[in-house]
Amino acid sequence: MRTPRHRGVLLLEDSVISTTKRTALGGLAIAGTAILLAGCGQAPEDTGGASGDVDSDFLPCLISDEGGWNDRSFNQSAKEGLDRALEELGVEGIEMESNNANDYAPNLETLVSEGCSFIISVGFNLAAATVESALANPEIDYAIIDDYADTDFDGETDAPNIKPLVFNTAEAAYLGGYAAAAWSAESGVNKVGTFGGGEIPSVKVFMDGFQLGVEKFNEDKDGSVEVFGWNTETQQGSFTGGFAANDVARQQAQGLLDQGVDVLLPVGGPIYMSAAAAIRDSDDDVLLLGVDSDIAVKDPELADIVLVSILKAIDQAVYDATLSAASGDFDVEPYVGTLANEGVALSSFHDFEDQLPEGTLDELAALQEAIIAGDVTVDSPNSP
Repeated sequence: MRTPRHRGVLLLEDSVISTTKRTALGGLAIAGTAILLAGCGQAPEDTGGASGDVDSDFLPCLISDEGGWNDRSFNQSAKEGLDRALEELGVEGIEMESNNANDYAPNLETLVSEGCSFIISVGFNLAAATVESALANPEIDYAIIDDYADTDFDGETDAPNIKPLVFNTAEAAYLGGYAAAAWSAESGVNKVGTFGGGEIPSVKVFMDGFQLGVEKFNEDKDGSVEVFGWNTETQQGSFTGGFAANDVARQQAQGLLDQGVDVLLPVGGPIYMSAAAAIRDSDDDVLLLGVDSDIAVKDPELADIVLVSILKAIDQAVYDATLSAASGDFDVEPYVGTLANEGVALSSFHDFEDQLPEGTLDELAALQEAIIAGDVTVDSPNSP
């Protein structure tokens, strides 16, 4: 049974949060231009809204993974993107929150029964359920974030009506790893760490880029910064097995703090909260790197320990895909976010910008340009 409508969104769950618009901060941050989703690796253009008339029956829908809408990360970012599209289109949508993995298939069935014409699944973990739903409902357009929906691993999306929205975050994480190494080298600690939530490509790609960026710093500066918690060559490291901010996540963070790191990258939505709690309790001068969203902005109470965040423009990808579906221009060509098309980026350093080692911002800007130009390749086996 439907609940009352609110601000253009049909709420089927209690814990849906209000919309916050994404702001681009700093010279390296994502620009405010729209990202073109028509194909892989194309440069951003201003889409100018939907290109055609919107069908009066158009009903866009969004389903979260178990992290929920208030994760201050990829689920929340996806919701913000859909909320912005709903406002611009003047239509209603359904945003359904999943509490655990057992909710995925039933929630998708509910969205189909509600008459959704476009369904976006947030995250790798929904791939199997999304493929099953898409194959059973070929008249509905689907998109999935952070996955190709290739559950049989044959190199092809498993349903012809699913558009992958994926991000080569290794490129932005490379910059983050370089910055983390510069900070730790300046402090004299020379140790940084990372751990992940689910052991999946969209998590490991951050960790790959992070380590490779540290290695680049060591190469350029004759440095000796060590990475704890991940080895990109063996693809082995520390994971919590999920995305909950729980004791397991805190223990993983504490294990890295016990090894003496002074910069920590937790990859997996809400698990950064557990890492932050461990840092607060340690009373050590340890800083955090955020992922997906600018954590210093999304969670300002932690701004004093967030060095920088590695961003994915999930909100913009969802917004653009929804407008395309609304105007009848939907296609299933995968969208891949990169530094070149501003689908990934490094946030502002905020209050830490003036504390960075001299020249670091210029070095990061030069590295970014080199990656975009193809002069530096960030070679992650988990890149999309």
